[in-house]
Amino acid sequence: MLDKTQLDGAEITQLMLDMGRRARAASKQLAIASTDRKHAALIGAAEAMRGSVSDILDANALDMANGEEAGLPAPMLDRLNLTRGRVLDIAAAIQAIAALPDPVGAEIARWQRPNGLDIARIRTPLGVIGVIYESRPNVTADAGALCLHAGNAVILRGGSDSFNSSRAIHACMVKGLISAGLPEDAIELVPTTDRAAVGEMLKGLDGTVDVIVPRGGRGLVERVQNDARVPVFAHLEGLVHVYVDASADLDMAIDVMLDAKLRRVSICGAAETLLIDENDADRLAKPLIDAFMKRGCEVRGDEALQKLSPQITAATDEDWSTEYLDTIISARLVDGVGGAIDHINTWSSNHTDAIIAEDGAAVARFFNEIDSAILLHNASTQFADGGEFGMGAEIGIATGKMHARGPVGVEQLTSFKYVVRGNGQVRG
Repeated sequence: MLDKTQLDGAEITQLMLDMGRRARAASKQLAIASTDRKHAALIGAAEAMRGSVSDILDANALDMANGEEAGLPAPMLDRLNLTRGRVLDIAAAIQAIAALPDPVGAEIARWQRPNGLDIARIRTPLGVIGVIYESRPNVTADAGALCLHAGNAVILRGGSDSFNSSRAIHACMVKGLISAGLPEDAIELVPTTDRAAVGEMLKGLDGTVDVIVPRGGRGLVERVQNDARVPVFAHLEGLVHVYVDASADLDMAIDVMLDAKLRRVSICGAAETLLIDENDADRLAKPLIDAFMKRGCEVRGDEALQKLSPQITAATDEDWSTEYLDTIISARLVDGVGGAIDHINTWSSNHTDAIIAEDGAAVARFFNEIDSAILLHNASTQFADGGEFGMGAEIGIATGKMHARGPVGVEQLTSFKYVVRGNGQVRG
């Protein structure tokens, strides 16, 4: 039997083209599949995952051992690591997606023209979606479930770090498809870690891939954006800012900031920069900075903040543009909400930014003048998540402005068509 983890260039090209053709055939069946059948496939996948926890954890243990041997940094290992609780959470997310309304065939809008034509805009599947991701085995389930529920076939290319975990999770997704009588090729996992497979996906697999969704670091996203010959839903890094205004409740600000940064440092919604209103720095700065340092979080501050403690190291331009994904935060004083807006608009990746304030005018200005995909007021940036938005899960947070923006859930994985009904109208 051919070892698909060790293929030459021609074999990888043929493998990927075959996967594309099979996915396209499966997408035609999914596009007309009933809501009940898709629901049954998702419930079956969730049940298979609950029954395969030990197998998934064994596979993940191999990935973790390989990752530790390769010297993966702690945040990457945290993203990769699966526990029994995390596996059950993945199964619960699949079930939550199954409970969402079926977007396919939903009427988005409808209107009548003076000539009697009745026009409706109806949701339709996109077709075949390619998802390329790094070190996050849960994306195998999230992406597979979301694409299936939206009537799309999907080709998944997980990172080499999570290869074994992704295969174990994918096996559960396939069991769900089989149990519901849907084609196994509706959710395909690239069976090789060779990066040449990514290159083939970016070419579009002979026209069988309709859109690519990258989920990973700057290097992956930039490669996909530069090389893809099909549309891309971009997911850029989370250079996430939290601005604490002079009007903020200090206790709230401390609670929200600590959660935004430290609840889980390895996710894209984790805060990376703290901006403090210099107009009330005497009240705000020291308690906020102390709260982080007491919890072992390194603070890299501007010159003004460095005066608060010798433990605060000097922040550089590189810090303002770095997604740490670690227990490090950059911090500076700014001149009110205007100064915060200037800083964010200079350094932001347009992912997620937040304001903590009681002044309604400051909040309104912040929301109006910052154009990130997600903006929050008096809430942790770790809510930047499709599950927290009621979407069940997400493929990623799209930071572009075309088609999908913010959490990419089932609705964002659809297109639409117009259905026009008449009673004999002609233009003459």
